[in-house]
Formats: sequence, C-alpha cells, structure tokens
Amino acid sequence: MIDVAIFASGTGSNFYNLAINPELKNLINIRCLVCDNPKASVIEKAKLLNIETLIVNPKNFDSKIDYEKYILENIEDVKYIFLAGYMRIISPYFLGKFKGKIVNIHPSLLPLYKGKDSIKRAFEDKVEFIGISIHYVNEEVDGGQILAQDKFRVDYKLSLDEVTQKVHELEHRLYPKTIIKILTDN
Repeated sequence: MIDVAIFASGTGSNFYNLAINPELKNLINIRCLVCDNPKASVIEKAKLLNIETLIVNPKNFDSKIDYEKYILENIEDVKYIFLAGYMRIISPYFLGKFKGKIVNIHPSLLPLYKGKDSIKRAFEDKVEFIGISIHYVNEEVDGGQILAQDKFRVDYKLSLDEVTQKVHELEHRLYPKTIIKILTDN
C-alpha cells in the first residue's frame, strides 16, 4: 500500500470518487485529507469514510511558508499528493519536497483555460470540445507535464450546469485510471 494525501477545498466529488474506487483501495492508503477551507463539504465526506482530515486555514498563519511547513510536518510520510479541487497555488518550497509526486486534475484541455472558472470560460467561448487534464504540478499554474486528457463535443442545447456535470463524469472515470497507471509504472 502506498501512503498518499489528497488535497481538496470544496465539495469533494473527486476526493470521494478516489476514496471509494475499488482498484485504488488495493493500491493506496489515504493517510489524510488536507483541506484549506473549514466550511468545505469534503470534510464531511472524509468523516463518513473515516479518513483523517487536516483542516488548515491559511488565514491562521503569518505566511504561506508557515502554512505549508505546517502541512508538510503533518504529511511527511506520504509518497504522493493528489489534488482534487484544491484551490491554492503550491509554492516552489513545497514542490521541492514532493518533486514529481504531486498530481492535479484540471477541468480544461490544457494548455487552454488555465486557472479558475475553466469550464465557464470555455463554455462562454463556445469551444467545440470541453474536457479535462491530469498533470504533474510544477511552478507554473496548470503548467506541469500532462499525463492524460479526455474530452467531449459540447452540445450547446445543454446548460452550463449540465456541461459541468459531464466534465465531472470524465474526471471520475479518468483520474483513478491515471493514478493507478502512475503508481504501477513507478
């Protein structure tokens, strides 16, 4: 079993999907959910699954480095970090401690629509395809090596919420498969 941490800030649908995936259950031990938002509903999902949760509000720290040092002290034994809707930029200091061991899922076909509100921006631009990217995290926001992508042709009779749901369905299929590949190839 490989010890991992999952970082999330919001509802936790990707966190939950990873935590209950039967193939991943035989491969990873989720040592901890790290959450920067004390009001995030992902915390309840972790409690239901009896997964330890580290709630770390950045407002309680004097600096980003202090915030990240605290997290690092609490996850020092994990081998990989999987971001699942974690809405903070990770510093080069933190990245140096987990070089090549932090993976993110992003709701766009990178390098397009980096950063926040990716689905909405792509939808408003009326792009032909919307999709997801899974990538290693580096110093550039959503700029690390792409590991996997998937997409679908957008039907603009659908609402933004319906398209967003289709994006989540792609995420829930591809993220576990990609993690399994990363862990079994290394």
